[in-house]
Amino acid sequence: MAFKKVTQEDVLVQMGKSGLIPVFNHTDPDIANAVLDACYQGGVRVFEFTNRGANALEVFEALVAHAQKYPDLLLGIGTIFSAEDAKMFLKKGAQFIVSPGMVPEMATFCASEDVLWIPGCATVSEIHQALELGAKVVKAFPGNVLGPGFVKAVKAVFPKLPIMPTGGVSPTEENLKAWFDAGVVCVGMGSKLVTKEVINAQRYDALESLVKHTLGIITNIRN
Repeated sequence: MAFKKVTQEDVLVQMGKSGLIPVFNHTDPDIANAVLDACYQGGVRVFEFTNRGANALEVFEALVAHAQKYPDLLLGIGTIFSAEDAKMFLKKGAQFIVSPGMVPEMATFCASEDVLWIPGCATVSEIHQALELGAKVVKAFPGNVLGPGFVKAVKAVFPKLPIMPTGGVSPTEENLKAWFDAGVVCVGMGSKLVTKEVINAQRYDALESLVKHTLGIITNIRN
């Protein structure tokens, strides 16, 4: 299988255009594929699967194979804490790597592979260290603890830094406006977007509609 080779800049540009990155994990590859389909049909072009569960690597491999029919979709892997795990998922076709924390060895490895690394940062010190290590974008995590006020304060110190919050992001106008007004480049959204109710009832049409609605809100806020 031929994997689409993308540059770090390609991913950064698409993150900025998209404004929304669904963050999802499931042990059933058929469900993961269905969620990916619904998100893509709803307008998503950047998707993050997370390394949670014993069979995450196998499910991700199936997801990459499934995503070959979407040539403009970027597929990344999240919840990566080590260069060893990053290497495994890159071999399966991951196009960017997301860490919940600021892990220096991840910076070194991803730089050597020329792949975009998005570290999770919760303090100005961690952000400074990430930038010193070459990070081009950071994840404000956990977003539900940090809040938009954290992003706004950080942007005053690092005005050009792209920031993506994950956790505490909801598909409502009030919540999204608070984040984008604070200066985020995009938002990562997990269980508030892909809800348990949708998965249990297999209401993928409802997920597609919610994704479209959310992207519409983001477009309106930006305009």
